[in-house]
Amino acid sequence: MTSTTPPVAPASAISGFLPALEGMRGFAAVGVLITHVAFQTGAVDDPVLGRIWGRFDLAVALFFALSGFLLWRPHAAAARGLGAAPPAGRYLLSRATRILPAYWVVVCVVLLLLPGAGSGWRLWLANLTLVQVFVPLSLTEGLTQMWSLSVEVAFYLLLPLFAAALAGLRGDRARFRVPLLLAVSALSLVWAWLPVPTPGHINHDNWLPGYLPWFGAGMLLAELVSGERTWVHRLASHRVLMAGIAVAAFALSTTSLGGPEGLVTLEPWQYNGKILLGALMSFALLAPLVLAPRAEHRILASGPALTVGRWSYGIFIWHLAVLSIVFPVFGLIPFQGDFWFVLAVTLVLSIAVASVSYALVEEPVRREVRRRQRRVATTAERVADSAAP
Repeated sequence: MTSTTPPVAPASAISGFLPALEGMRGFAAVGVLITHVAFQTGAVDDPVLGRIWGRFDLAVALFFALSGFLLWRPHAAAARGLGAAPPAGRYLLSRATRILPAYWVVVCVVLLLLPGAGSGWRLWLANLTLVQVFVPLSLTEGLTQMWSLSVEVAFYLLLPLFAAALAGLRGDRARFRVPLLLAVSALSLVWAWLPVPTPGHINHDNWLPGYLPWFGAGMLLAELVSGERTWVHRLASHRVLMAGIAVAAFALSTTSLGGPEGLVTLEPWQYNGKILLGALMSFALLAPLVLAPRAEHRILASGPALTVGRWSYGIFIWHLAVLSIVFPVFGLIPFQGDFWFVLAVTLVLSIAVASVSYALVEEPVRREVRRRQRRVATTAERVADSAAP
């Protein structure tokens, strides 16, 4: 039996394009860029703002939550009879089309042209196949940020299996999906404590299980947006309160709860603290946009924000390569200051390169794939028509 209670969210939140999320993706890409500039210029050592600049790496949590929401949304809606989830093959083709072409261009450019990037077949293979988090010393100069893309791709590949595991929770039983997602996210916190054997220079806490709560924050929102109104929806409608929760979570992450200063291995309790605070921050930032959407968001849905959001993937994959050449071009020494100048130059150049990447690689590939899919669908229809009695 299928529940007949209509969802409280508008149709756009359940299956349509939400401009504010595109703008939020752009802000997340800029956040990742800021934290890397802060490390490369030594701004993270500032006694007042250093911890704040360093913790801008929680923008990755926002990226993961956005992916969790947008990719899980069709499955949550289908469980309540509000649509159909895409077939696994089409879904995986869509993800590959979105991620791989521009990424492969970046890898080739960096490994061929960046002097400090290194070489060797193992380095090339690990980066081209996005398995850097499993191969020692393969996170090389200009590509170190790709660890998070490696984790994200692992999530892409496992999502159809997650969906199959919850396929039986449909209709009236869909109410069990939220508690199950919460339980899986909570269980994943054990991951940092497990003595998983790994090669040298590899940390198992950089693998997908450790980051499930960040994806889970978005998946939880996808379930809520397709369901009946709850106290969470009412809470999400208080935007100032939700913003305060997000700021508080971020502020706590700059303390010892989120780990010590610098790029050091975290203790399991610190790792889990950072994960929980990142999940809470991401949930608080996204919940008002999807559970209680209003008219167009003045900032996130503005023209500039949407433009940066459209180019956000290019900003993410190119910005470290850009940053690596800013220092020698302008005669600057890494880790010796000039944060604001390096940030401005890196941001402007990264946006410019990302716009070119979008225009020459990302969008043309997507158009070509869509054209081929339409042609295949048309051919199949003609064959079916000709076979009909």
